[in-house]
Amino acid sequence: MKELRELKEISQIKSEARENQVPIIMDEGLGFILDYIKKNDVRFILEIGTAVAYSAIQFAKVSPNIRVFTIEYDILRYHEAVKNVVNCGLSHQITVFLGDALKFDFTEQFDLIFIDGAKSQYINFFEKYKNNLTPDGVFISDNLFFHGMVEDISKTKNYSTIKLIRKIRRYIDFLKANQEFETTFLEIGDGVAVSKRKEL
Repeated sequence: MKELRELKEISQIKSEARENQVPIIMDEGLGFILDYIKKNDVRFILEIGTAVAYSAIQFAKVSPNIRVFTIEYDILRYHEAVKNVVNCGLSHQITVFLGDALKFDFTEQFDLIFIDGAKSQYINFFEKYKNNLTPDGVFISDNLFFHGMVEDISKTKNYSTIKLIRKIRRYIDFLKANQEFETTFLEIGDGVAVSKRKEL
């Protein structure tokens, strides 16, 4: 009964996010990350970009041993996220922080850092938090296709969107050229990258 109620809650969060045009992770990308968490015994996760806590809740539900720190910049989404976490009974596993992810300083080490915040800041997020990864930890970055526009910029005429796409392209180039991390690019969901520190 409890499981059915939780599934209904998650389904409602998802449908309300879609209705209100709140960006949440695509099913295929989410499935990949959940599988990664299970296979690699991930226990401690940092998520940059909470939105309404849809993905954070899914991560925490994989195991009661998982702890998720998640950061949201928008105050309305932050309050919605906190409410959703409470309603799902996961306050003991998920901590939602309000503010700019570039202004937080965590001493904790994370097995997985999920970058899904402001696309223009991906490089800065990566550089800021790379020392918070465990030795075998990974960055997983989402939205690298940006609805197909990264590959084909002609799909938009909006100037601010074009600027954003150029920044995503710079992030992809940054990952490819990175001497410290090796990145695998996956054509799933809206484009996912998995970056792991190179072995010495």
